[in-house]
Amino acid sequence: MEKEELQQKVEKHSRMLKDMKKEVQKGIVGQDKVVDSVLKCIICNGHVLLEGVPGLAKTLIIKLLSRVVDGAKLQRIQFTPDLLPSDIVGVTVYEKKRGFYTIKGPIFGNFVCGDEINRTPPKVQSAMLQAMQEREVTIGRQTFPLPNPFFVLATQNPLETKGTYPLPEAQVDRFLFKILVKPPPKRDEIGIIDQNAEIRSIESFGIQKIIDLEGILDMQETVKHISMSSEIQRYIVHLVTATRYPERFGIDEGRYLQWGGSPRASIYLSLSAKATALMNNRLFVVPEDVRCVAHDVLRHRMVLNYEGKAKGVDPDAIVDAIIEKVPVL
Repeated sequence: MEKEELQQKVEKHSRMLKDMKKEVQKGIVGQDKVVDSVLKCIICNGHVLLEGVPGLAKTLIIKLLSRVVDGAKLQRIQFTPDLLPSDIVGVTVYEKKRGFYTIKGPIFGNFVCGDEINRTPPKVQSAMLQAMQEREVTIGRQTFPLPNPFFVLATQNPLETKGTYPLPEAQVDRFLFKILVKPPPKRDEIGIIDQNAEIRSIESFGIQKIIDLEGILDMQETVKHISMSSEIQRYIVHLVTATRYPERFGIDEGRYLQWGGSPRASIYLSLSAKATALMNNRLFVVPEDVRCVAHDVLRHRMVLNYEGKAKGVDPDAIVDAIIEKVPVL
């Protein structure tokens, strides 16, 4: 792609992303960083895991985003302990007149909201693995491609442990970002009270269509052409290496780590840094773009050892130490 063409596309997409955020914030007060991060995941063709206590508008975010995209199909899956894999992907049934045919499940959508994904057993959680990685699902003896674009936004509540099943590492690693949704500051909460003094429907927010599905695909293609220097690439590799061998970089907090990030962490750091550059209307990545997304990419890819878990070590504190100690070469 020529530089002039890329510049035009980046400017266009940057404006559209700002407009998308503006429309989403008609229904959500505050949570700027969360909305930005979710938009980055869409640009990167990735998935996002939102963790936060009930009432922080985690599910509302994806509902509003689906309203901004013309032609987008929103599917919602409420994960419960009695859910079956076939309830997600679909099932093959038989009727005398029609013979065998397939009924597709709710996974067949452009925006899939997996509400409280940790409330279902590992057998059901694993039904999402093929869909999230290969963008296809197998029902019976047939494999079906999923709609394109395909985006999973899953939520989980960190407070309750009764009746929940921790997500396996293979499942967690499929998420581009893990975003911690925190309560809003006082000024935003006052705005929430004013805006939602009465129960309102999504239609009442007057959300406008900003982009269509083809526009999303074009955005995902454009981000691949954002320039990244070899120095930034080495910086990304060193950040991920520091999660595996923290002693090499003099990171004391690394003694609480059992496992670090995989090469997928490097890939996602690179791609999400490019998405950050695109959102900021730049054709190239700077170190701050990498640091901006490091916590969201790495916090769920580092496995604490027994001592770290016993002391309740915050993975974000380890990421802070890594960013502080690893230089840009």
